[in-house]
Amino acid sequence: MNLLSVSSVMTTIGSVALAVLILLVMITVHEFGHYLAGKALKFKINEFAIGFGPKLFKRTSKKNGEVFSIRLLPLGGFCAFEDEDGTEEKESDEAFTKKAPWKRIIVLVAGPLMNYILALFLIIISMFSFGQMVFKVGSIAPYEGADTEIYAEYSLQEEDTILKVNGKTVYVITDMISALKGKTAGETVPVLVSRGGEELTQEVKLRADCDFESSADTSKIWRALGAGTVVKENGVKYWDVKAENYRFGFFETLGNSFVYSFKIAGTIFKVLGELLTGNIGLDSMGGPVTTIKLTSQLATQSAQSFFEIAAYIGVNLAVFNLLPIPALDGSKVIFCLIEWIFRKPVPRKIEAVIHTVGFVLILLFAVLVDILQFMHC
Repeated sequence: MNLLSVSSVMTTIGSVALAVLILLVMITVHEFGHYLAGKALKFKINEFAIGFGPKLFKRTSKKNGEVFSIRLLPLGGFCAFEDEDGTEEKESDEAFTKKAPWKRIIVLVAGPLMNYILALFLIIISMFSFGQMVFKVGSIAPYEGADTEIYAEYSLQEEDTILKVNGKTVYVITDMISALKGKTAGETVPVLVSRGGEELTQEVKLRADCDFESSADTSKIWRALGAGTVVKENGVKYWDVKAENYRFGFFETLGNSFVYSFKIAGTIFKVLGELLTGNIGLDSMGGPVTTIKLTSQLATQSAQSFFEIAAYIGVNLAVFNLLPIPALDGSKVIFCLIEWIFRKPVPRKIEAVIHTVGFVLILLFAVLVDILQFMHC
């Protein structure tokens, strides 16, 4: 093995380690949210663990008997409350299931909330440090047909940076899909651009129908807006559009940070909806292996990419954990609400079985989508 190969291997190992670290931090922050809320509401906590599997380090509090541990597998963690599922039927007032439903709901929601707060913090740092990611059109496609002069007047220009489309601010690519959906070739839409350091509105006559099939159908955006194409060394043709940073004022940047975090969450719901309706396939999803692979690639590109992917994972964890899927916090919140409303819980053993089955199905789903990703590649 030559020095170049050794360097490549070490770089790959470093990238994967960074990806695992990001995931571990996000999971630990999630569990710490449960821990803080539990402590504030006087829940008995047996153990706070970073990682899964055999213990590498353990420390027990002499004051309250709480165990803090670091475990072998760095892809998880947990905050173990006293009699958390209620199957042990302990009479202690400090047990999880003996607490009022509204208190349990606060503890359950605190985990995802901490993920969101950290993600928002990272987004704010990124936007103030580097600017907001926007799209710049490198070149314009040649005009065709008898209406060349008309299209030349109602067209974007080379190096235009797109800020708004049809009145909608562009935070993520799906904002452009939403703004153009249903429009047809020949229609005119206003596009706010930054051109030569000046912001102005350019009326653009669309060159193609905007009949998007899913949120992944982005090529129709650039075709409709008249973006040019470039051919790379491998002979593949790409749209001549690139992402770049754009700086707004202080208060606008702060406000945009919040909106951008909501947009990420909205994108997650949109993708889940398209998955359920069949507009996108399972091979477009990713399990733990795919997540680590993509995270390692993006996180090492630049400091901004690191903040962006970490924030995206944080919002993903917050949203996903609040879904009403068995074994997740959202499902447990539903059971607490049922108990709160009807003054009687679902039998604890039945609830425990539901969450166990849900956990197994989530693991199987994660493995399945990783296999499909592998086959797709």
